[in-house]
Amino acid sequence: MTAVQVNVPPLALARGCRCRAAATWKSFLKHRRWAGSTSTHRPQTALFFPGQGVQRVGMIDEWLDHFPRTVKPILEETDSILQYPLSKIIAEGPHARLTATEHSQPAIMATSIIILRVLEREFGFKTTERVDVTLGHSLGEYAALVAAGNLRYSDSLRMVHKRGQVMARCSKEACEQDGGEVGMVALVCEAGHLQSLIDAIYEFLGTSSAGSKSDSNEDLPPVEQVLIANINSKNQIVLSGSIERIKLLLTHIRQFGGHDPRAVRLKADSPFHSPLMKPAADYMRRALSNPSNSKNQDIVTFPGIMPCVSNVTARPFASNQQLKDLLARQCVETVRWWDSVRYLDQEWKVRRWIGIGPGKVGRNLVGKEVGMKGAVKGGGVWGVSDPKEVDEIMKALDETENIEED
Repeated sequence: MTAVQVNVPPLALARGCRCRAAATWKSFLKHRRWAGSTSTHRPQTALFFPGQGVQRVGMIDEWLDHFPRTVKPILEETDSILQYPLSKIIAEGPHARLTATEHSQPAIMATSIIILRVLEREFGFKTTERVDVTLGHSLGEYAALVAAGNLRYSDSLRMVHKRGQVMARCSKEACEQDGGEVGMVALVCEAGHLQSLIDAIYEFLGTSSAGSKSDSNEDLPPVEQVLIANINSKNQIVLSGSIERIKLLLTHIRQFGGHDPRAVRLKADSPFHSPLMKPAADYMRRALSNPSNSKNQDIVTFPGIMPCVSNVTARPFASNQQLKDLLARQCVETVRWWDSVRYLDQEWKVRRWIGIGPGKVGRNLVGKEVGMKGAVKGGGVWGVSDPKEVDEIMKALDETENIEED
């Protein structure tokens, strides 16, 4: 069965990357044991990680209290890699400091990897034996690549920290230079209206009047541009960019597009996945092209221990160079989360979904799409954000381990 695709216009998509990578990916799948084939031992299983916005002061405290043998060394390693006390900011805040992009991004990624390592070292969770594919929402893609064996934790942590610094700086400088306010706004529409809402948005962004492209999104300076930053579910998207232009867009689609979506301003200090983030994309290209140490080791390992799904294409990365290209482009292009989940649900027949990291947003989005909340026969959707959840989840995984798929 082929997943139905949201027809996002070329500006937000992979610009033909998916087509070019198709043959490569088929060849890759042919030679890997986890190639989405029907399992005779257990259901196909995905590991997914959350993005920015789930951070909270003290989110690692209980993990450190219960499992100091595993958690403390990773926190010490994290502080050493970054050369500043991120662990103290996570533990003590204040909230405003933790929420700053340059701190929240490495903090969320570090917490996600710490929870995964606790499962592996304290509970005997064998990632390579129990998981078939990884994915992450926006920032979560970095943790997913670490879990999939494509990036080393140290390299990923450095890149995420620097990426956050660049994102925060370019937003501040653009607003100071050009004026105006930037940010992110979530839109929630009625069921079955997502595609027509997307079409209406891109009609507005592509032209302001019939037959004219003079006021198109690309003609505007980056600080005034708007992009669909996330397609999160069958009725939720996120717009990113100029708040003034987002308000104008909403007025337009309510008056002329036949839509009246509920709009919620997100607490984001930067318009992620928008043209304003181009300096971050440029940084990522440079970082990914340089060796990670004096031995000239490539930062990217491909293939890893399992596939990882790209935010940009909603398909697994198909080569070393494609991974580098798409990870950089992810800074400025749409996160196709809904397509990614549907692809794994419909084509890979993934029936067990394990969310690793702080917060419940990712678990709720996945559960909403695949029609599962908690454990069901042969599968389920679980989120591991608190030590008290681990025993129940490990039990549920054991109970579904030997159920054959159709």
